[in-house]
Amino acid sequence: MKKVLALFSVLFLFSSAAAAFDGYVDVTNNTGYDIYYLYVSHAKKETWGKDELGDSILEDGETIRVTVRKEKSSIFDIRAEDEDGDTYTVWDLDIATDDLVLTLDNLD
Repeated sequence: MKKVLALFSVLFLFSSAAAAFDGYVDVTNNTGYDIYYLYVSHAKKETWGKDELGDSILEDGETIRVTVRKEKSSIFDIRAEDEDGDTYTVWDLDIATDDLVLTLDNLD
């Protein structure tokens, strides 16, 4: 019986790793300002990571799709910074079910 329990424990660990979240979030800029920096970070991480826009600008009214791979879950924090240095932050967004439309309501 102990061997069976040990086997199930090992299988559970491997199946959890294999069940990592792969997905994307569409971020639409409806702030009235151009966005120069966009960060999409798993909610459990303590840093923002890389700028998803790189050398691009997310102009007002435009949408960008950000893809994530092999994350622990679909819950993410998203931060944008506009042309004036103002930031917009959304916490704990479930990107498996929701996209994001940034507005002035998200202004920090």
